[in-house]
Amino acid sequence: MITVTDLTVFFENAIAINEISLRAEQGEIVGVIGPNSAGKTTLMNTISGLMLDTKLQETRKGGTRITIFGQIHFLGEDITNTWPDKRVKKGIVLCRERHPIFAESSLEENLKISAVLRTKKDAKKMMSAVYDMFPVLSNLKKRKAGLLSGGEQQMLAVGMALMADPKLLLLDEPLLGLSPLIQLTLVETIETINRDSGITIIVAEQFARPLIPVINRGYVLENGMLAFEGDSKELFDNPDVRKAYFGVDYEEE
Repeated sequence: MITVTDLTVFFENAIAINEISLRAEQGEIVGVIGPNSAGKTTLMNTISGLMLDTKLQETRKGGTRITIFGQIHFLGEDITNTWPDKRVKKGIVLCRERHPIFAESSLEENLKISAVLRTKKDAKKMMSAVYDMFPVLSNLKKRKAGLLSGGEQQMLAVGMALMADPKLLLLDEPLLGLSPLIQLTLVETIETINRDSGITIIVAEQFARPLIPVINRGYVLENGMLAFEGDSKELFDNPDVRKAYFGVDYEEE
């Protein structure tokens, strides 16, 4: 599905991610785990292509120089230099952290805006599926998105990403700042999306304990470098990873 090889990103002379390699096979849920400033968002923005757009904007402003090394292959094609809009059309869709939405538009208008790549019939079907996944949203269709709670906005952001018809769904910190109950709802939804649609998912998170039951494999980033990788059992059985990112000591049962 997707392979990232020796990916390195510099901001001026500061290295954000350093020779990171990872992969996600068709139908997998892959976790990217790490603390703040570990490089998770930079990695997700680079896979989605947003880093190319940021690099162009910074160059035009005469600001921070961004340099990108390494390769990204998606479905056998080198997309390292492919612009983000083209990547979306190929099926790579990013749900960014802190649920960016169109605040002045209604919840349902947000979903419709995101369905530009779908036929009207297909968009209607997918919208119905989003409401089935998040029943609370079905009662808020006409409410301005900016007036939704944080949890409701995060559900909407995931729904918007699904409306874009992804083959590979990138979720950047989807659980950030949410209550344990909403976190559980989102994790269950991630598992449902993967199981029912076969969409490959890469999810980046800091506190990854809620995700460990549903991921197939995971990568731990620290200071922009890959510190550990393994399947969900190997991650949870590693005492350092377990204590730092799952919030439990190794001795806990």
